[in-house]
Amino acid sequence: MRETVSRWVSTCVLMLLATQTFAELQIEITQGAGRRAPVAVVPFGWQGGGADAPLDVAGVIGADLTRSGRFAPIPTDDMLQMPSTGVEVDFDDWSILGVEAVVVGRISQTGDNAYSVQFQLFDVFKREQLVGYRMPASNGTIRRVAHRAADMIFEKLTGIEGVFATQIAYVTAQENGRGRLFTLVVSDSDGENEHTIMESTDPIMSPAWSPDSRRLAYVSFEGDRSAIFVQTLRTGNRIKVSDRLGINGAPAFSPDGRKLVLTLGGADGNLDIFVMDIATKGITRLTTNRAIDTEGTWSPNGNQIFFTSDRSGGPQVYRVDISGGSPERITFEGSYNARPRLSPDGSKLAMVHLDRGNYRIAVLDLENENFLVLSAGKQDESPSFAPNSDTLIYATRVGRNGVLETVSADGLIRQRMGSGRVDVREPVWSPFPRL
Repeated sequence: MRETVSRWVSTCVLMLLATQTFAELQIEITQGAGRRAPVAVVPFGWQGGGADAPLDVAGVIGADLTRSGRFAPIPTDDMLQMPSTGVEVDFDDWSILGVEAVVVGRISQTGDNAYSVQFQLFDVFKREQLVGYRMPASNGTIRRVAHRAADMIFEKLTGIEGVFATQIAYVTAQENGRGRLFTLVVSDSDGENEHTIMESTDPIMSPAWSPDSRRLAYVSFEGDRSAIFVQTLRTGNRIKVSDRLGINGAPAFSPDGRKLVLTLGGADGNLDIFVMDIATKGITRLTTNRAIDTEGTWSPNGNQIFFTSDRSGGPQVYRVDISGGSPERITFEGSYNARPRLSPDGSKLAMVHLDRGNYRIAVLDLENENFLVLSAGKQDESPSFAPNSDTLIYATRVGRNGVLETVSADGLIRQRMGSGRVDVREPVWSPFPRL
C-alpha cells in the first residue's frame, strides 16, 4: 500500500503501543497571544440550603477564559471587593487593579436539584454592563451552564463565538489483563466530564460527529475486519452501516446528517470515495481511479467533497462535486498534503503537511490562498476545527505517548491536552450544541 494508506493504518499501530492507565486530560497553555487582558471573575454568591453551591461557577468561567490564551483573570486574593450583583460593583476599585472587565454573579436554589445561575459582565473603563443573563441549572447541567456563560462573556469581549460549551471525542488505548483496551471517549472541551462511548479489545478509529452532536460515526476492527458504525450518544444504541469486503474507513457526516462520505476498498485494496444514505445504506461512488482516494470531508454547504488522493504522484487534496465530475486539485504546497478538514465557515482548509521531514498541521486560506504551518511537532495528525472556525485540535506525540493540542487558526495561541500517562489519538471537535 502506498504512503497515504500507510499513514491511515499507522494510527492503529501507534495506539497498539499504549501500555499505561487512562487518566483525565490535563490542559497546559504552551503559547499565548502576547499580552493577555486582565479581567476579574468574582466568586459567585450562593443563596441555598446547603453551605456551598453545587459548583464553583466563577472558577469554571475563569479557567475557560484563561485557557483561551487571551485573558488573565486576577487572583481572588487581590480583589478589593466581592460583589455578587451589578449594583455592588465599585468601578474605582477595579480601575486601581488595572482590570478591564469584571464578572459578577450568584447562584440561587429554586427547588430540589434546581438552581438559577445569574451573571453580569461589566466594562470597567466605560463603567457599563456589557451582558447579563440568567439560566436554569441542575446538578447534572450546571457545569455546562458555566461554560455557556463563559462563551457569552468571551464573545462579548472578543467578537468570536466561544466554544467552551462544546465537546471533543477522542480515542485512547490502555493495557489490561486481557490485552489492550481501546476506548472512544467524549469529554467537555476542557477535558472534564469525560464518559466512555465504546470500549473494545479491537482498534477504534476515525470518530466523526453528526451535525446535531447526538451521534458519532467511527471505524471498529471487531473480528479483525474494518466496519463503520453510527452510535447514538444518549441511548448507546449503535448500528453497523458498512462492513463491505476490504477497507471500510474514514466516515464523515453530511451537513444535514443524512449521509456519510466513506472510503471503501475491495479485495484489491484500491480505495475510492463513496457517499452513503444512512437510512437506506445505499451508496454512490464519487471517484473511480487507480490512485488511492481517501479521507473525504464535506464542504459546509454539502455540495462538494474534499479528499486525499495520490493521483498526481503524491498525497494531495482534491475537490469533487457531490453530483460527480472530474476532481480538482486544491493543494500545491509541498509533496505531501493529506487528511483535509474544512472550517465550519468554509473559508479555511486544514491538513497534514510534510514540512522539512516533519508531519505538521497546516491551514490553507481558500480565498487568498495563503498557506500557514500551525504546529511544530514531528508527527502531528488528525486536525479538526472548532465550530467557531477559530481554533483547531490535533494529535501529536510527546515521548512515547500521544497527546492532543489545540492551536488558534493564526498560530498564536497553543495549548496541550494529555493525561501524561496514556496514548490519546484521533480528536474531533463537536459542532455547537443545539439547544
